[in-house]
Amino acid sequence: MLIPSIDLMGGRIVQLVQGEKLKLAFDDFDYWIERFAKYPLVQLIDLDAAMRQGENRTLIEMICRRLPCQVGGGLKTAEDGRALLDAGAKRVIYGSSLFGVDDDSVSGLRPTRDDKTVMEGAPGGLGLTSHVSKSRHGEPGAVARRHEVIRLEFAEQLKLALGEQALCFSVDTKGGRVAVKGWKDSVDLTPEEAVTWLEDSCAAFLYTHVDTEGTMRGFPMDVAAVLRACTAKQLIVAGGIKERAEVDALDAMGVDAVAGMAVYSGAMET
Repeated sequence: MLIPSIDLMGGRIVQLVQGEKLKLAFDDFDYWIERFAKYPLVQLIDLDAAMRQGENRTLIEMICRRLPCQVGGGLKTAEDGRALLDAGAKRVIYGSSLFGVDDDSVSGLRPTRDDKTVMEGAPGGLGLTSHVSKSRHGEPGAVARRHEVIRLEFAEQLKLALGEQALCFSVDTKGGRVAVKGWKDSVDLTPEEAVTWLEDSCAAFLYTHVDTEGTMRGFPMDVAAVLRACTAKQLIVAGGIKERAEVDALDAMGVDAVAGMAVYSGAMET
């Protein structure tokens, strides 16, 4: 399935190369909304929010009223996602906020007299901490998993607050590592590891290959195959797709494709 993308920056629809260089910009919203009206899903990203340099909330609300959108860009809390769903989004995308270690997650690892913390092996050698709490009767209670890089508890909180079907988790990579904060930073984590650990908390994964994003050099099919083997959830990929043949090849693998530059440049018909 082809999923057209609408990236917003400074009140315009834009296309960037590798998330940095502005290549194309449009302000004819009605034209593109009409072009994309036949699609069951459109991807809508607030790049300003993702880069922590503003937001395009009014435009997002307008577009969500007219198109079935999954919306992302700078979402940090469950309340952020709920606001977008209430505004008409069909699904919300969380990315950077799923990764990194904050004070709460660190403090949650400290054992007490009634708790036992054990380290288990994780894919790729990363540690997963299981925090086993004892009940009043001294019996083991629920196991709260903790990962060194992935905020698993936050992912579960999003699932409880918004519902699994409303969630798409974004796992983007740059140089083979998960990229965060508008692709300006990265964490020591592979996409395969991220997808494996987050599998139970969302309905879909969005993977962007930043190294080819906006270049129209083609998406690396071997990466799509590896990620497809890591999850049973809907898998959506983006980054460098240049022609319909790629979309068809990905579809045959059970992978959906986001296209931006190829659509807006006219290289791919919609």
